[in-house]
Amino acid sequence: MSKKIGIFMADGCEEIEGLTVVDLVRRAKLEIVTISITGKNQVIGSHQIPFITDTLAGQVNYDELDGIVLPGGMPGTLNLGADDTVKSVIKKFAAEGKLVAAICAAPSVLGENGLLQGKRATCHPGFEEKLLGAEWIESNVVTDQNIITSCGMGTAIDFGLEIVRYMDPEADIEHLKGALVYPLS
Repeated sequence: MSKKIGIFMADGCEEIEGLTVVDLVRRAKLEIVTISITGKNQVIGSHQIPFITDTLAGQVNYDELDGIVLPGGMPGTLNLGADDTVKSVIKKFAAEGKLVAAICAAPSVLGENGLLQGKRATCHPGFEEKLLGAEWIESNVVTDQNIITSCGMGTAIDFGLEIVRYMDPEADIEHLKGALVYPLS
């Protein structure tokens, strides 16, 4: 059975961090659903780029998802961190051993909700103190059990590839990189 991921989208999210993950997961033939927390399908990114999500947070059966992703950006990260659905879903998924992934400033949402205790994690420079309970690692992407964190827009491809690798260990990552003309080294 194919794995299915959700990605929460908030007004003010970093467009590249969110949409790169969606693109890579779909290129790898995995299912990902974009989920708006705004109450409407249109989300306005941190650089005022509007885009349309697949569904609204209140319409999702979260039991059907195998993982959840949080893109960063400001004020998107703050909007995600203030949302009760986001908080309850990430806590539930972490407790169940499902994938919880966050990039840029969004790992701070994981830290603020107690999901990084005893874990290794990374984030956008300047947010290290928000990784409550974590050991900060200076790396593009850090995977610790079911938690994947990444630094920011410049690491979005690495982050997306790691999500694909995590969800489908048999995925041909090198083929995917080649299709992207992404450095193979």
